[in-house]
Amino acid sequence: MHQSSTQPDVERVAPLVRRIVAPNPGPFTFKGTCAYIVGEGDVAIVDPGPANPRHIAAMLEAIRGERLRHVLVTHTHRDHSPAARALKEATGAIITGCAPYSPPEDIGVTGPGLDASHDTGYAPDEILAEGDRLDLAGVTVEALETPGHTTNHLCFALREEKALFTGDHVMGWATTVIAPPDGSMRDYMESIERMRERDDDIYWPGHGDPVRDPQRYLRALVHHRRAREAAILQRLEAGDETIAAIVARIYEGVDRRLHGAAAMTVFAHMEDLIARGLAESDGPATLTARYVRR
Repeated sequence: MHQSSTQPDVERVAPLVRRIVAPNPGPFTFKGTCAYIVGEGDVAIVDPGPANPRHIAAMLEAIRGERLRHVLVTHTHRDHSPAARALKEATGAIITGCAPYSPPEDIGVTGPGLDASHDTGYAPDEILAEGDRLDLAGVTVEALETPGHTTNHLCFALREEKALFTGDHVMGWATTVIAPPDGSMRDYMESIERMRERDDDIYWPGHGDPVRDPQRYLRALVHHRRAREAAILQRLEAGDETIAAIVARIYEGVDRRLHGAAAMTVFAHMEDLIARGLAESDGPATLTARYVRR
């Protein structure tokens, strides 16, 4: 289905799934945030996206004549959750999904990470935990806890299509930014390993195209993270002591607009390496600390 030129396109991407891409493209959002309409008649919208009036109007037009029962939110970054409030006001839908953002206790030491990117006005009517299910006229959506990108991140499984809405946990266009203190590389890798135990046929990510061979893609993600970890250890052995120096070397060919995010991901790796006894810092682990290989 095609909307007018003043509204984003609505595309049916699977029998039970329609997708609308929000008009918020950028270096961290690719072509924009993917909002997914799930079901027929009684529906849910997964990750409604930013509070952009044109995008909100497109979602409401796409479900005209249907009942929006739930607005499902994977995590509270501002490119994913703010439109939930407008949809609730317009339809009476229940905002359902992840817990609100809670600043980590060590934020004053480690720095804010992506703290400013959180939607602090997010107020869910119902918080889901591992295994919680929603029924939409015969369509079943199940919550999967996947901390790592954020502490409160969830994925949502559509059982009838063996599909998983992965938010920012797994994306088809780029690797996920892990930014301490809210983000955790250890949690992220553990969540990936749990996903490898599933038998999903397809992932619908928050940004970019679907992942159509999830197990192969997860293997590649693990390989990439372990290769990045090895590169960081190699730079420590070579005498690089700061995250800035490491980023300059191992992200040399990457768009410099992404170097800040790269630094946070290296920081996440460094926290994990310290916890595993493979590196140490000259004080609390921060973006500006000095590090050595153990």
